[in-house]
Amino acid sequence: MKKACLLPLFIILFFNAFSQQPAQGKASEATPGGKQAYKVAVIAFYNLENFYDTVNNPIVDDEEFLPTGARNYNSRIYWDKVGKLADVLSQIGTEYSPDGPAVIGVAEIENDTVLRDLVNHPKLKPRGYQIVHYDSKDLRGVDVGLLYNPKYFHPDTSAALNVDLPHGAKEGRRFTRDVLWVKGTLDGEPVHVYVNHWPSRSGGEERSAPGRAAAASVVRRHTDSIYKSDPTVKFVIMGDLNDDPTSPSVAKVLGAKGEMKDVQPGGIFNPWVKMYNNGIGTLAFRDSWNLFDQIMVSYPWLSKSQPGYFFFQQKIFNKEFLTENQGTYRGYPMRTWDGLAYRGGYSDHFPTYLIFLKKK
Repeated sequence: MKKACLLPLFIILFFNAFSQQPAQGKASEATPGGKQAYKVAVIAFYNLENFYDTVNNPIVDDEEFLPTGARNYNSRIYWDKVGKLADVLSQIGTEYSPDGPAVIGVAEIENDTVLRDLVNHPKLKPRGYQIVHYDSKDLRGVDVGLLYNPKYFHPDTSAALNVDLPHGAKEGRRFTRDVLWVKGTLDGEPVHVYVNHWPSRSGGEERSAPGRAAAASVVRRHTDSIYKSDPTVKFVIMGDLNDDPTSPSVAKVLGAKGEMKDVQPGGIFNPWVKMYNNGIGTLAFRDSWNLFDQIMVSYPWLSKSQPGYFFFQQKIFNKEFLTENQGTYRGYPMRTWDGLAYRGGYSDHFPTYLIFLKKK
């Protein structure tokens, strides 16, 4: 892994308060305070919505995403999808860092092949993104992965943390996506990154909740073990959690707090709680917004007086070109598929990203 888009860049930012976004897609800047030059790091997450290649993998259920499948998925559609995703990733966070995110967590990818095609697209190739990916035992063959810019983030260690779904005794052992754990350095600072894609709400939110609680427990146990050896450790938990910031898996199992003042050493800050409570989200269903795509940080990121990076602001990347502009789904993310027909959109989720600052 490598460093988060920390870009040794001088910018003048005003800060003394961490503002929340007051409306969907509109992020307010921090209120004026003292002027200071900073380095900037951008860390992002994006659910790439069924990012499959066109080659049959007999081990997983990918038949509908083949030229002979129900979606008539072919090379033309695949490369159009690659180009659209590259267009999005090339723009995230560039208002703060011209190099964009130094670390990008991704979900719903079939394998490392699709990620290599993505990072080698002309819009991303100049950044030199590298990949961390492990094949999981998910039946549909979808995994999580990490892209990192080696100019800024340097990985040392990584592993796939297995999540066992809690219905094993009745249905046989079942698996979901692994949690990807990557330890590296961001501008010399040790940072742990967890990329998640928790079990879906298929079958109903309540019935499927134990699976998401199981995934949250895997992350919490791992972060606790790291905290025991180093209480100053910085980690980032990101992903499509299929739960909102106030859901039990996030608020209780992880113990993530929505107010900085409530976060104690060893705790987790979730900057998306207020946004969600204000009706802001990253995906919509039946005219209701969910905010499944979250990025959370550990307690050591919160002090603005430290010499290292500190959390500054959270944002949803929901530019107009990513949004349906007419019809029943106006205002929703412009998704790739409309049923089995290729819609030509980007994803059914908006990307999210965090901005970190470091005194120059």
